[in-house]
Amino acid sequence: MKLSDVKLSIVGLGYVGLPLAVEFGKKRPVIGFDINERRIAELRLGNDFTLENTREELAAAERLTFTTDIDELRVCNCYIVTVPTPIDEYKRPDLTPLMKASETVGKVLKKGDIVIYESTVYPGCTEEDCVPVLENHSGLKFNVDFFCGYSPERINPGDREHSVTNIRKVTSGSKPEIAELIDALYSQIIVAGTHRAESIKVAEAAKVIENTQRDLNIALINELALIFNRMGIDTEAVLKAAGSKWNFLPFRPGLVGGHCIGVDPYYLTHKAQAIGYHPEIILAGRRLNDSMGTYVVAQLVKAMTKKRIQVEGAKVLVMGLTFKENCPDLRNTRVVDIVAELKDYNCEVDVYDPWVTVEDAQHEYAITPVAEVRPGQYDAIILTVAHNQFKSMGADNIRALGKQHAVIYDLKYILPAQASDLRL
Repeated sequence: MKLSDVKLSIVGLGYVGLPLAVEFGKKRPVIGFDINERRIAELRLGNDFTLENTREELAAAERLTFTTDIDELRVCNCYIVTVPTPIDEYKRPDLTPLMKASETVGKVLKKGDIVIYESTVYPGCTEEDCVPVLENHSGLKFNVDFFCGYSPERINPGDREHSVTNIRKVTSGSKPEIAELIDALYSQIIVAGTHRAESIKVAEAAKVIENTQRDLNIALINELALIFNRMGIDTEAVLKAAGSKWNFLPFRPGLVGGHCIGVDPYYLTHKAQAIGYHPEIILAGRRLNDSMGTYVVAQLVKAMTKKRIQVEGAKVLVMGLTFKENCPDLRNTRVVDIVAELKDYNCEVDVYDPWVTVEDAQHEYAITPVAEVRPGQYDAIILTVAHNQFKSMGADNIRALGKQHAVIYDLKYILPAQASDLRL
């Protein structure tokens, strides 16, 4: 297959798939496929609920069409799979969306076709888990009748500067000539250039260690924050001082959620355990980061008690629900840990987030955010996400939301140090 012969489809149109489809749609015909009929209907009207693509950007992808009809994929010969790969309640990889997408592609797969996976997986998943599904549903043989590639997504939700075209892309293929073709395909849209990995497994491993490294770095800073808090030292002041050295890495403490950093390490540790190795450092970092919600609430309760604020029945405002600032992405947000812990203390919790719809919050976490907040209502306020809207409110307006002796806990260093009672 030559590059000019590629007839492309993107399977899965979420935070990863849609930006990719839009960029390709500016260059070549692309079919964007998703099983969510509501999602397809909204995209046809030029609306992207993820806010990753504007109406103008969708319109600029003149050669992109949307469908929920699997039969429309039969004209394609190259499929890029961009579905979620979450973890279950036991922190184990949940490959259900990936397997179902592989079944879908397998049903329309033909001789000579190429399937490229972008979903985050553990090393070996593409060839050991996805390929058998493709073979089973197509009746074709891998690397004889059809071929595969892996090019891990590096989408950063809410980041308009580091968009899909401006982040270097790792590519790989199941045969050298396939790897070359896949690399050339992505090179059509990736301004930042590509890095062709030696194998699919190398590309898979590169993806999971990118976020595992970040997870461990944040875990280190979180542990330092726990130590400095006990010593009565301001963590941000320490980090600013240490950051004056040119090679000090600028990580900050906090809740670690999202679709990558809070998930990817579990994919790597799952595979490691499957081959008989028990990872210690990676899992230690995960345990510490996953415990931060409990720690935050414990600190808040202690501060409330010192101020003689009745904890049971107290009204607490949680400002921010998304996993990061200035985007509506709720995937794996660890703010829910704080909400759940507060409710265990029988607190009355209001969650306020101008980026989140009530429908999405209820669907994902059975949480109903408040539409507005009024002054003088709360015994405690926790700033959990650094949305621009919260920054622009200023310290006085945020403190005014609380009662006279309310406790203000600033997890994100939004306020000046003297304007909050607690900081992480």
